[in-house]
Amino acid sequence: MAAWLALAPPLAQAAEAFITDQDGDCVTIVDLATRKVAASVPVGGKPAGIAMSADGRLAYVTSPSAQMVSVIDAPGRRILRRISAPGGPLGIGVAPDGRRIYVADWYGSRVLAIDPVSGAMVATVAVGQSPSGVVVTPDGRLLVVADRLSNAVSLVDTGTLREVARVGVGEHPFGVAVDAAGGRAYTADVESNTVSVVDLAARRLIGTIKVGKRPYVVALAGARGFVTNELASTVTAFDLTTLQKLATIPVGDYPEGIEAGPDGRMLYVANWDSNTVSIIDSGTLSVVGTMPGGSSPRAFGTFIRP
Repeated sequence: MAAWLALAPPLAQAAEAFITDQDGDCVTIVDLATRKVAASVPVGGKPAGIAMSADGRLAYVTSPSAQMVSVIDAPGRRILRRISAPGGPLGIGVAPDGRRIYVADWYGSRVLAIDPVSGAMVATVAVGQSPSGVVVTPDGRLLVVADRLSNAVSLVDTGTLREVARVGVGEHPFGVAVDAAGGRAYTADVESNTVSVVDLAARRLIGTIKVGKRPYVVALAGARGFVTNELASTVTAFDLTTLQKLATIPVGDYPEGIEAGPDGRMLYVANWDSNTVSIIDSGTLSVVGTMPGGSSPRAFGTFIRP
């Protein structure tokens, strides 16, 4: 029996949601299989943005009030280090190889490029006004930044750490997502109630989708896109090929963060005012469950640990 146990493969780790709870000053970890809280990691500084490493071992969390980024050992449920992030750190992205993190400075019209191991500032990159959402393309070569007050997205070459283009989108873009091929970026335009579609190679706007009131964050799952509509308490689903709206899905109050699970079948929506996470079936476009979300959950960024 002992020999058989030694040869048996380890049990797979269930996927988890790492929810930044702004008023709770912590990250609440929810097991996606049981839909129950598994742990809580105190962070401080009103945590908002989050980015998971590609292997799911590290979570990087921004705390705007404390001007810092916390590096969390995801399986160990503990903070490994805290990194200074001056200004107003909000959105955060991590390079696919994990060697660099990028932090949007809401107040400084810049993105901070940081070595996550040493905590050293590699560079500051000038972008548009009030940068919020940050995402790195799958090949790691391009950084896409939503510049809220510039009504644009900045495209930054990660090799030179310089802005190479700025593309106008809707009014006050906040969240931004990039497809798996690295071909298109999608922004949630808060004031124009739209999602803008940007061709990253051509560096131009190629489409606009009318969605609900005050859209905040975009997520992609298969051939469909999803955006949280904060003031409508809904999620709009749309087709990525036709750019046509497919459905409006009621969720909790003030939805913000949204991300698809590892297999793309379910999406998880952090409801800021309801203190819950709504679960949406990406096929049926309906809510199939609700999980606890802590206190004022934001989960702004990539928060699902595979």
